[in-house]
Amino acid sequence: MTQPVDIGIIGGSGLYEMPGFDEKREVAIKTPFGDPSDAYMVGVLEGKKVAFLARHARGHRLLPSELNFRANIYGFKKLGVCQILSASAVGSLKLEHKPMDFVLPTQFLDRTRLRPSTFFGEGLAAHISFADPVCLRLVDHVAQAAGGIQFPIKTGGTYVCMEGPAFSTRAESHLYRSWGMDLIGMTNLQEAKLAREAEICYVTIAMVTDYDCWHEEEEEVTAETILGYLAKNSESAQRLIREAVRRLPVDFDCGCQHALKSAIITNLKVVSPATLEKLEPVVGKYLKG
Repeated sequence: MTQPVDIGIIGGSGLYEMPGFDEKREVAIKTPFGDPSDAYMVGVLEGKKVAFLARHARGHRLLPSELNFRANIYGFKKLGVCQILSASAVGSLKLEHKPMDFVLPTQFLDRTRLRPSTFFGEGLAAHISFADPVCLRLVDHVAQAAGGIQFPIKTGGTYVCMEGPAFSTRAESHLYRSWGMDLIGMTNLQEAKLAREAEICYVTIAMVTDYDCWHEEEEEVTAETILGYLAKNSESAQRLIREAVRRLPVDFDCGCQHALKSAIITNLKVVSPATLEKLEPVVGKYLKG
C-alpha cells in the first residue's frame, strides 16, 4: 500500500465488524503462509488509518485451531501496522473476574498443541525475547483510554491459551486455578508471539463471558451462554477500542519495534534468497546495508 496503516484491530468472537470507519474499503491480502481469516477492512477511525480483521471470519466460520495466525499477522505487517489491539472472549478462572468484565492480561501460558507460532525456520533462525509477551506501553495506553471514558477495566494477570474447540474439563479448570491463572481462551498466545516476531506492539483486550466450569454454583459453560454475553460486550468493546485508537500515538518508539535486533542468529548472507524474499516484510530492515 502506498499509505501505511497505523493501527490493527483483531475482532474476536462477537466482534465481527467495527462501526465508525470513514473511507472504508476491503483489502484482500495473499501471504506466503496462506490466506488470512478474511479480508481486512481498511479505513479511517478516530482520525487514524486502521485495519480491522475478524479473527474467525465474518459469520464465525473458523475454529481456533483452524486460524492461520501467521497469515493474519503477516497481512497486518504488509499493511504497515505497528500496533495491534486484539479483542478476545475469555473464561474466568477467578471469582474477581466476573462475566462482562474487561481485563488487560500481561502474561500467557501456552497449552496448545502443534500450532505454528513462528515465521522463522527454513534456514533462518531467530529467538525473540518473550518474557513480557504483550506490549506494556500499549497496555498502559488502553488502560488510560478506559479511564478517560470511565470504563472499568483491570490490568494484569495470566491468560491460559488452550487448544479447544471444546471447553475445559472440570479437572483442567481446577488445575489452572491451582496454578494461579486468571483467564482462559483459545487464540491470543500465537497472535502475541507472531506480533513480537513481526516487531508489532500487541495487547489483548479480554472480555469475560463466563466462569469456565470450576464454579459449582454457575451453569456449565455453553456456546449459548457465551453468545449472550458477547452480544452485550461487543458494544462496550467497540466504545473502548474507538477511544484507545483516538488516543494512540502513531509516532513513537518502543522496544517491540526492535525485537529482532538481537534475536536473529543466522548469518543472513547464508540464508536462501527464497526464504529472505518470503520474510522480507518481517526482516527486511535487517537486510539493508
